[in-house]
Amino acid sequence: MTKQSTIATIDLEEMVFYAYHGCFKEEQIVGNRFQVNITLKTDVTIPMESDNIKDALNYVNVYKITKEEISQTSHLLEHVTGRIIDRLFENFTKLLYARVKVSKMNPPMGGQMKCVSITLERERNMSL
Repeated sequence: MTKQSTIATIDLEEMVFYAYHGCFKEEQIVGNRFQVNITLKTDVTIPMESDNIKDALNYVNVYKITKEEISQTSHLLEHVTGRIIDRLFENFTKLLYARVKVSKMNPPMGGQMKCVSITLERERNMSL
């Protein structure tokens, strides 16, 4: 009898970074707070049994990748968010789905606003 796969959702919530993204020169000099939320789906059938980090999608490494990419200045949130999601799929072959949301806190919009956000979603194409 074949074992069924168990798909898990992993959430990294409200990671906060200080970075220098924006189209305005002032944003690239002064910087701003950014919040990142990531949702991942992966098969956890093997790590559920093995209890070994080598078999799991290591979310410490997800955090490290996110920190590296958010540290590289971009003009657009679409660009930095795209780099994060690209790196996740490049580095985690067992990743089935990712949702990455990057929020710029208190953006310079000429009025009071909590944040502006970009969310990207991607599924791994399993067909050959």
